[in-house]
Order: sequence, then structure tokens, then C-alpha cells
Amino acid sequence: MHEYSIVSSLIDRAEAEAKKVGATSIANLTVRIGDQSGVDARLLSIAWETFRERTLCAGARLDIERVPAVWKCPRCGAAPAPGGPLRCFPCNQPARLVAGDELVLAHLELEVPDHV
Repeated sequence: MHEYSIVSSLIDRAEAEAKKVGATSIANLTVRIGDQSGVDARLLSIAWETFRERTLCAGARLDIERVPAVWKCPRCGAAPAPGGPLRCFPCNQPARLVAGDELVLAHLELEVPDHV
């Protein structure tokens, strides 16, 4: 289950960003997951609940934004018909995936102490 290693990397990245600005905790993370990324959002949420304990993310909420797959012809930019072959018949080209394979840490909300 590679979702566990993904969560571990997310926590490491979030903590590194938090330390750069002196944050005391992380309140929220937003992750964009493409439908073709191979990541199971349900398993990622389970892994999140398991591994965030005793980290700066212990009280953080994980928001997951799904990114649908978008296919286009590399020559003319036309999208194939939904549910049809992933091919542009006028150009005789296979369609290419242009969105939906990403896994991105899109937003990080940090708790930073007031310095008075």
C-alpha cells in the first residue's frame, strides 16, 4: 500500500515548510489527486489518520480534491468522446493525458505564533 509512503512524504514536506516559518502546528493540508494517479483517496485518508500522530500535523485536517482525467489530441487538441477510444480519429493520433495523473500538495495552513 503506497499510500502510507505518500502520507509519510506529505508529512515530511509539510513539517519542512512549517519549520521554515516557525509554525507550531499545521491546521490543514489540501491535496489534489488525479483520477489516473494510482492513489486511492480512501486509503490515503486512513494512512493520514494513522501517521499524523505525534507530528506537527496531529490536529490537521486533510482535504482531498479529486482531479478528473483529461485526454487531448497532441496535434489538434481535441478531446476524445467520453467513453470512447482514447484516439483522435481525424488526426489518427493517440490521445495524451493532460490532467488527472497528479498528486500535489496544493495548500498548507499553518499555525504561527505571534511575535510581540
